[in-house]
This record gives sequence, structure tokens and C-alpha cells, in this order.
Amino acid sequence: MTASADQTRLPPALIAMLAVVFINMVGFGVVVPLLPFFARSMNALEWQITVMFSAYSLGQFFAEPFWGRLSDKIGRKKVLVVTVATNVIGYVALAFAPNIWAAIAIRLFTGLGAGNISTVQGYIADVTPPHQRAARMGLVGAAFGLGFIIGPALGGLLSHPTEGRLGYQLPLFVAAALAAISAASVQMFVKESRVHAPPPPPPWRALGQARAHPVVSRVLLVSLVYMGGFSGMESTFALWAQAKMGWGAREVGLCFMVVGIASAVSQAMITGRLARRFGEARVLAVGVLTFGGSLILQTLAPVSYLVPVFMAVGAMGMALAMPNISAMISHSSPAGQQGSMLGLNMAAGSGARILGPIVAGFTFTYLGANWPFWCGAALTVPAAVLAIRAGMALQRWRREQLEAAQPRAPAPTAA
Repeated sequence: MTASADQTRLPPALIAMLAVVFINMVGFGVVVPLLPFFARSMNALEWQITVMFSAYSLGQFFAEPFWGRLSDKIGRKKVLVVTVATNVIGYVALAFAPNIWAAIAIRLFTGLGAGNISTVQGYIADVTPPHQRAARMGLVGAAFGLGFIIGPALGGLLSHPTEGRLGYQLPLFVAAALAAISAASVQMFVKESRVHAPPPPPPWRALGQARAHPVVSRVLLVSLVYMGGFSGMESTFALWAQAKMGWGAREVGLCFMVVGIASAVSQAMITGRLARRFGEARVLAVGVLTFGGSLILQTLAPVSYLVPVFMAVGAMGMALAMPNISAMISHSSPAGQQGSMLGLNMAAGSGARILGPIVAGFTFTYLGANWPFWCGAALTVPAAVLAIRAGMALQRWRREQLEAAQPRAPAPTAA
């Protein structure tokens, strides 16, 4: 066995984690494309539908730093079991929600338990050498993408819109079952990666350290701006597709399946290679601009079959962006604080997901169906500029770290 083969072989712990991410994301993918239609079956207005998206993100906003810090303290495995099990409860409760306000409250609860992405990323960082993190974060993204290949298509096939709210119960039950399988898989197959971790700092101290860090602070701003545009589009896409093309849950689910295919292929085969060749920051900037361009193209599509094509282009841009955000933070985070810093990153994204859907719901209702897409595209421009500035800060930070690590020559002694 050659040394290069040993370096490219994935450790069993990583394979187990990727399988868990995939199963969990199939369940997540089953539900998300159906939510606007599920809400419409309860006579929800457009702004109430976007508030339901924001409620989930509000839960994640408070949960991500908490779970990320707790995983640094007690270990990743325990946190993953608890958070994934919470999804089971959330999906079952949503299936029996009597009205839109109950559904909003349930989505808030589910968001509190769903704030585990930083824990997954922290686990990957624990078991991955620094020079392979961008590529392996890309594999996590590929597992997410594969989940979105199967999940939305499965949700569309299992839904029965003619039966009203009851027609969406079966997909929710399937999502709950998949989350239960995921939680059991974590318990049985995932090995703990944090054994003797130093105590993490309090959340307010971690936030202060992130704000003072020349790299992490800029990357957090990228997440905040970029995810604001993305979440506005995500929360209104089904409404836009229904208004523009008369699409239902099945057509929207198939579109998300196309997004999953493009994302999985890009993150598994392209993201890591481009990051190693051009650097994380440049690839991140190109990714967010590609996504922004795809939003403009969707609103200009002359025929409906071009919409999933342009969505696939946007998914490729997202595949270039998200893993490199995580990699840049993990590269520059202090030892023992990767979970905390990645948790702050996800909290920044969740903060954008709180405000983004609300603004998108307002613009959709009062300005027109295309406006959430146009606003999202506009936000990718400052996000790209921030990404380049973060890359320049990362280069300076690395030079300073190397200079600090070099031994100083002893002072000359007097003759």
C-alpha cells in the first residue's frame, strides 16, 4: 500500500458520519419542498409561509452555538444523537399540526434540535488533517446533495395534494422514520472524536474571539450576507413556481432533486480540486456569484424546462461556496474551538435565514414574484467582495502564524 493511497483512503469514522448525514438529509429533503403546499392546505398566507421558514431558522440561530460548544465539551456523538432524535418528534408533530400557527411553533422546536451542522463539521475537522479539510467538507456537502436527490423526489411522489392537509402526512412520517434510523446509526456506528478536549470558552467569549479574529469575522459576514439572499429565494421558490408556471409539489420536488444531483457531483468531484488549486477564498467568491447569476437567469427563463437547468447552475455555485466557508473557519480556529467557531458560522447563517424569508415574503406579496430572486442576486456581490477580503486576511494570518512558530536566533554575546 502506497503512502498516497493511505492519504486518500477515508477513515471508517468518516464513512459512518457521511452515511448518517445522507440518511438524515433524505428525510429533510422529503419535507422542505412540500412545506409551502402543506401550509397552503391550512389556508396560510404568503407571509405566514415565510414566517414558518423563519421560525425553523430562529431555532437554529440559538441552537447552533449551544450545540457546537457543547460538542466541544462533552463530545460530538452525544450531541448528534439528541439533535437527530429531536427531528423525529418534530416531523411527527408537524403531521398532526391543526393550524398554521401550531405548525410555526413546531418548526421552531424542530429548529432547536436541527442546529447540529456545526457538530458534524467539527467531527469532520477532528478526524481530518488540515490539508484535506476542504475536500472532506466537500464530501459532507456531497452527502447533503445525495440526500436532496432522493428526498424531494420521494416527497413529491408520496404527497397527495387532492386530500388536503392529510395528503402530506405520509411524507412527514417517512421523514420521521429516516431521522430515527439516522439517530440509531449515530449511536451504533459513529465513534466519539473528542476524548480529552479542553474546556470551550463561554458563548460570549467565543463571539468576542470571532469578532476579533481577522479571518473568522470576515467569513461570518460572508455567511450572513450570502445566506440572506439564498434563504429568501428558498422560502419563496414554490410560491414563485406556482405563480409563474402553475407547478405543484411534485414539480417542485423534482426541481430540488436536480439541485441535489448538481450539488453532489460538484462537491464530490470539483470543490476540493479547485480549492487546492486556486484557494478557498477565490473559489468561494466565484461560487456565490455563480449562484447569484442563476437567480437572474431563472426569472428570465423563456420556457419552464430551463428553470431546473438554471437551478443546477446555482447548485454548482453553492457547492463551491459552502464547503470553503467551513474550511476557512476550521483552518483558522484556535485548537479545541472548532465546534464553537463553526457553530457561530451556522448561527450567522441562521440569522440570515430568519430575516431573509420575512423580507422575501414582503417583496413577493407587494413588489412581485421575481423580487426575492433579484434581491438574492444583488446580495451575492458584496458577499463575493467579503470572500476575497477574507482570503487576503487568511494569507496574512498564516504568515504571522509561521513567523511566530519559527525559533528566534539567540542574541549575540559580547566578545
